[in-house]
Amino acid sequence: MEIESPLLFNSPLLSFALMFSAIYCFGYFVLFKNWGSSRYEASSCLISSFHGTPAVILAIFSLIKSQNNLFPLDFPAQNTSFHNLVLEFSMGYFIIDLLHYIIFFPKDFLFMAHHLATLYVLATARYIVHHGAVSILGLLVLAEITSPFQNTWTLAGFRKVDLPEAARFYEFLSPYFFIFYSVVRGILGPLYVIKMGAAFASGEADGLIPRWAWISWMVVIVAAIWVSILWVLNLWIGFCKTRANLLKKVS
Repeated sequence: MEIESPLLFNSPLLSFALMFSAIYCFGYFVLFKNWGSSRYEASSCLISSFHGTPAVILAIFSLIKSQNNLFPLDFPAQNTSFHNLVLEFSMGYFIIDLLHYIIFFPKDFLFMAHHLATLYVLATARYIVHHGAVSILGLLVLAEITSPFQNTWTLAGFRKVDLPEAARFYEFLSPYFFIFYSVVRGILGPLYVIKMGAAFASGEADGLIPRWAWISWMVVIVAAIWVSILWVLNLWIGFCKTRANLLKKVS
């Protein structure tokens, strides 16, 4: 197994990291300069927006181009150059967003752990194993397809105290976002991971992906899915409590 060194000056990774850095700075110094303490998190949402939808589109096109049949996916297939490009695109985003948390929110261990674990999966698939990008990119589609809704909802939440329009939009969007997120992360995601894990465990990856690699990927992915489910469950509980209190006041 050949380990490829990520030569930054000869790799798109540096370009992507610089691009997300520039977008973050634009958000912080220009777009959200009057947002007070929320400008940090708003800038993080901005780079997430520039990552999420493009990552979904790029991942889907890379899978269509490399796979004879998308159903089922060839999970342990060898990475193509297009796969590697999408992996590095996502790595560039996660590196900059991780720096955001390290600098401005150093006590947010959960998000930092999430980003580090994600970078581990992306980097091992890209630079060490050279296989399995298909499985990772399929999961990336499911993970990032909720991104535009989540970022819009989050940004509206930052402004709901100051702008009545933002508050109304936040309340309107909340149940639809929660439903969509719950379906994708609570149903489709687990089904995909079960299928992916079954393929690896059946021996499809033997001789292509080392056992330590796919097992560690599965541990990281399952943990991330559980955190997502718990997160949206907590949102549903808060939403239902708020609605119940409003009904009590009305009655």
